Amino acid sequence: MSSLATTSHRSNENPKKDRIGGTSNIAHGDTQNKSIIKRQQQIEAIHSKASSQEKEKIESYFHNGPSSKYHNDRRRANLRHDDTNPNSLKKLTHYQKRSLDKRKNMSDRAVKANISRLETKRLEAAVAAADAELVLHTEQSGFIEPETEMDRTYRLTQKELKHHVDEQTAKQIFDLNLDQYSPYGIDYDRSGRCGILYGTNGGHIALMDMHTLSLKSEFHLNERVRDATFLHNPTMLAVAQKQHAFIYDDTGAEIHRLSDHQDIFQMEFLPHHWLLSTIGRAGFLKYHDTSIGNLVSTHKTKMGPCSVMTQNKSNAIITCGHLNGTVTMWSPANSEYLAKILCHKGAAVQSLAIDKTGHYMVTGGADSQIKIWDVRMYKETHAYYCRGGTPSSLDISQKGVLGIGHGCRTTFWSPDAIRHKVKDPYMSHSINGKGPVHVMKFRPYEDVCGIGHNKGFSSIVIPGSGEPTLDSMEYNTNPYQDKKQRREGEVRALLDKLSPDMIAIDPDVIGTVEESDPSYRLERQNQIEEDANARKEEEGDQKVKEKKRMRGRNKIRKKLKRRKQNVVDENLIKLREMHEMEQLEQKREEEGEVSKEIPKDEAPAALKRFFS
Repeated sequence: MSSLATTSHRSNENPKKDRIGGTSNIAHGDTQNKSIIKRQQQIEAIHSKASSQEKEKIESYFHNGPSSKYHNDRRRANLRHDDTNPNSLKKLTHYQKRSLDKRKNMSDRAVKANISRLETKRLEAAVAAADAELVLHTEQSGFIEPETEMDRTYRLTQKELKHHVDEQTAKQIFDLNLDQYSPYGIDYDRSGRCGILYGTNGGHIALMDMHTLSLKSEFHLNERVRDATFLHNPTMLAVAQKQHAFIYDDTGAEIHRLSDHQDIFQMEFLPHHWLLSTIGRAGFLKYHDTSIGNLVSTHKTKMGPCSVMTQNKSNAIITCGHLNGTVTMWSPANSEYLAKILCHKGAAVQSLAIDKTGHYMVTGGADSQIKIWDVRMYKETHAYYCRGGTPSSLDISQKGVLGIGHGCRTTFWSPDAIRHKVKDPYMSHSINGKGPVHVMKFRPYEDVCGIGHNKGFSSIVIPGSGEPTLDSMEYNTNPYQDKKQRREGEVRALLDKLSPDMIAIDPDVIGTVEESDPSYRLERQNQIEEDANARKEEEGDQKVKEKKRMRGRNKIRKKLKRRKQNVVDENLIKLREMHEMEQLEQKREEEGEVSKEIPKDEAPAALKRFFS
């Protein structure tokens, strides 16, 4: 009894030391069910040791005392219900308030940690954006512009640029050392997702996913490869090998051999017409329809071997550069060239590029000159001199950035440099010890340029060179398309395929109708109707039933001959004049007025030896 009284007294004095539960359990975060179970266990333990009188006092204490079930539930409700209500906090003791504050602080501490973590990330992003803005501060989206007049953007190296771009773009700056099969060439598909690397010596072909920088497939042809290009989608590619051109799939399996294309130097694929155009050592420009597998046309350039060729993407005209410094433009519907321009006097054309609008053409010659031509007027606008080697490769990005590969360097000019002459280039990149540059290509829809050289392949970033938004109406330009989308796009592209006869220098002519004055057309139509009616009346008046002839005279030949009797033409007049001359000469001979002797001058050459 004394022990129980001592226990109850202690529980009333110090609630924190209450063995039965309540405030101490709530402070430590016990739930209501756990508290009830503990309390029942403690009651059972005390009941087992107490006498009958003690059991009655215990029951009265738990059911009617300050630690009753109702009182504990109410106390827990006050703790958990509304912490902001000051009336609910008045009933709490000092220890209960302190335990409640601890619980609040622990939950607030987790929230504060999350908030501080997010604020740290935002602060780092803001610092990185401000740092990049100092270098990439632009008026035009994506292009680098100098802060002061003394700054030059072409002095910015790729190593320095790597620290100011985002992580995904920084991954696009890398080098691949491939010495065994070099020099290497590069080509991208229309979406820019896949790239093809081909080693000219040994025939090493590698397909890469340029987004993840992973190798899709790789195979060796053990033969010299001069060029390679994708066809209508990244699953098929054409390779110009030593003897013939071949078509492979993305796994390296040979699909078809183009026997008509021999000793090929350059290839171009026209996506809207499904035509593969090739040119090589013999100087024959050939068009092959990849949808049906037939050779469409063959044109003889008559200018010797040709290793420079590109397409005008605005009208699908194939432009070739020749060794005599001329540039010719071809269409599969014409056996002769559509236009011919003398671009470099006494120097061979080594590289060629046309912008996507089709208005400007850039040519690079063996005389180290870069000339800009206005194709609409076939006129040279301005020129640049290339130092450090002849221009071996030219390319124009989707935003109009002109890239020039010469020797061990690549120089990039802004879009304004094509429209008018500027003083300094936009950017430059050096590949010392790896040159000369073999092939240089801009990657579609990305600010990336691929360079193939004698030591492998290099990828660099040229800010502002790529188109940021893709055209959803174009087929096979979605870099994230799945198998079903690719199949549907291929079927639609075949249905929308254009005829080779529609390729012309002026693409606006296709689909238009010549318009004239409506009043003139109405007047002409009325005149035609009046003439037809008048002719019908005359034929009705003059029409007489033809007399039936005897047998053999009613044939078609006789009828046509009779109809031509009254027709007077030039041959009939000559025949009548000759007949009259013969009659006149015959009459003079009979009268003796004309001598039968022929003068020596009028005699034939074979009879002149008989004259004295």
